[in-house]
Amino acid sequence: MILRLSTLFLRTLREDPADAEVPSHRLLVRAGYVRRAAPGIYSYLPLGWRVLRNVERVVREEMDAMGAQEVHFPALLPREPYEATNRWTEYGDNLFRLKDRKGGDYLLGPTHEEMFTLLVKDLYSSYKDLPVSLYQIQTKYRDEARPRAGLLRGREFVMKDSYSFDIDQAGLQASYDAHRDAYIRIFDRLGLSYVIVQAMSGAMGGSASEEFLANASVGEDTYVRCTTCDYAANVEAVRVPTPPAQSYDGAPAAHVEDTPDTPTIQTLVDHLNQALPREDRPWAADDTLKNVLVMLHHPDGTRAPLAIGVPGGREVDEKRLGAQVEPAEVEPFTDKDFEAHPELAKGYIGPGVLGEDNKSGIRFLVDPRVVEGSRWVTGADESGRHVVDLVAGRDFTADGTIEAAEVRPGDTCPACEEAGRDGVLESARGIEVGHIFQLGKKYAEALDLKVLDENGKLVTVTMGSYGIGPSRLVASIAENSHDDLGLVWPREVSPADVHLVATGKDAAVFEAAEELARELEQQGLTVLFDDRPKVSPGVKFKDAELIGVPTIVVAGRGVADGVFEVKDRATGERADVPRADVVAQVVQAVRG
Repeated sequence: MILRLSTLFLRTLREDPADAEVPSHRLLVRAGYVRRAAPGIYSYLPLGWRVLRNVERVVREEMDAMGAQEVHFPALLPREPYEATNRWTEYGDNLFRLKDRKGGDYLLGPTHEEMFTLLVKDLYSSYKDLPVSLYQIQTKYRDEARPRAGLLRGREFVMKDSYSFDIDQAGLQASYDAHRDAYIRIFDRLGLSYVIVQAMSGAMGGSASEEFLANASVGEDTYVRCTTCDYAANVEAVRVPTPPAQSYDGAPAAHVEDTPDTPTIQTLVDHLNQALPREDRPWAADDTLKNVLVMLHHPDGTRAPLAIGVPGGREVDEKRLGAQVEPAEVEPFTDKDFEAHPELAKGYIGPGVLGEDNKSGIRFLVDPRVVEGSRWVTGADESGRHVVDLVAGRDFTADGTIEAAEVRPGDTCPACEEAGRDGVLESARGIEVGHIFQLGKKYAEALDLKVLDENGKLVTVTMGSYGIGPSRLVASIAENSHDDLGLVWPREVSPADVHLVATGKDAAVFEAAEELARELEQQGLTVLFDDRPKVSPGVKFKDAELIGVPTIVVAGRGVADGVFEVKDRATGERADVPRADVVAQVVQAVRG
């Protein structure tokens, strides 16, 4: 196939779009791959559509190779299945809801667990029908509050979602492993730099869960990895090693001290070191217990306060907290909320008024480091006063624990802690491009998906869920594969195999380039042919670098001497190749 720039629906831009925040957004728009239709909604132009289809092709080939079967569901879905799983409510404002002319409730599908489950329920009834894995590649819709970064966070996006159905946990594990291996092959073929990390299941439910993150400094996901072992986890899924309980025999009784003008941890520590110095060492932020208040906004519209106790040297990580309380959303605790709870002394809140059995009735969850016997300095529930030597388990009891404190580089690796090693964590950022879940029986139970087992007994089917975002992959690959001049596509996804540039005004050059384009086409290659007349060589070269096809062939002055220039877009290496050899050399570059 020959794609001629003289007729291709393409306009490159010299200036960055005003709303572009990340390189992929900037370059995909400038190079003529996508155009913004509305916030979080993009149109694919011919080159962009070719890249997206190439990503989908790789996904399909590997899913088919692992034995999954492709189906296709509508995007417009009825309310009833989502009511059965409570996700009509749980999705809250993220769901696009609409009514038909008769008043019936519908939604635009954000994901399709319910529909897959009902399809299998409709057609399968015996263990002999299982295992089965089904998948689709389809447009999804989520009403993102803050769509941003082009294709990376959109309101309309393409997703490959697949689901496995097994008779038991052992079968689920085999299906999960098969999907995991397929994902590794997919991302390797796409040329991504990525990492596999432990993850939270979140609103999806289920047990085991892993994310595939494309390494990118602009990624919204922060993950940590161990410097010693192979542990890696999204920060939301990190489990803090819990210290052993401590004996508090002989610990001094808790005592309240005047601590004027100490509403922050630093002012408190400074005051303690001046007014109540320790004999063994100076007071530190982690000797204090900071109690942070938030409001949880539940999908049904109700709001409830929550107090989180963390060591004073750490902040509450909003993403970690949000993952723990899904499907509720975390909102700030406002001055109006404080007015509704006059028992709370802002800046001096302590466990004395917290907990469902205490004066405020506010649920109180603490960091796992707040173990029985640990001693703390914390608010005394009076302005300008703190309590010292407050012992967990003796003087206060929380309603439970929560993994909400920030994870820092240098923290102990949970896996190494368990194994008795000394590994520590380092952090990096990435873009989620795939997520695999062991769902278990959540959706099967909600929708009554059962089959007869070998003994003729009805058993609930065990499910897995596996997602890949092809449209997000387009942007993620662009983030991984660009330089100062433009995009540098991996071969598997490039919109063409070779970018042929005819330069100058000599008709003979254009004729030679035309002949070469046809020969390359006959070899089964897709040629992006810059045959535009009256366009300067400089503009053509800049466009070729910007568009990012991995092999660039230039027909210029050397044609008179029977020579074409062949350039590798990724390495910048150039070579003058005789006309007789150029087709074979390009084919070799494309096919390896």
